[in-house]
Amino acid sequence: MSEDPQLLHLVLGGELIDLEGNTFKDLSQVDIVGLFPDYASAHAAWQAKAQQTVDNAHMRYFVVHLHRLLDPGQDAKIAG
Repeated sequence: MSEDPQLLHLVLGGELIDLEGNTFKDLSQVDIVGLFPDYASAHAAWQAKAQQTVDNAHMRYFVVHLHRLLDPGQDAKIAG
C-alpha cells in the first residue's frame, strides 16, 4: 500500500514592522495557524487568514515548507 508522502507545511502570520521585509512587529503576537500535511490545505488556510486581515496592510501570513527544512533532498526524491 503506497501512501502519499507527508509534506508538512506551517502557516503563520502577524503584523510586520515594514512592508519591505518579513520581520514581525511583536513575536508574542504571531498567529500560528497550524500544521498541514500538504501544500493545498496549507494554501487554503493561508488564503482564509489573509482574506480576514486584508484591511491591515502590515498584516502578512506565510506558508513555510517544513518538509524542505526537515529533509532538504525530499523534493528531489519525489520528483525522481
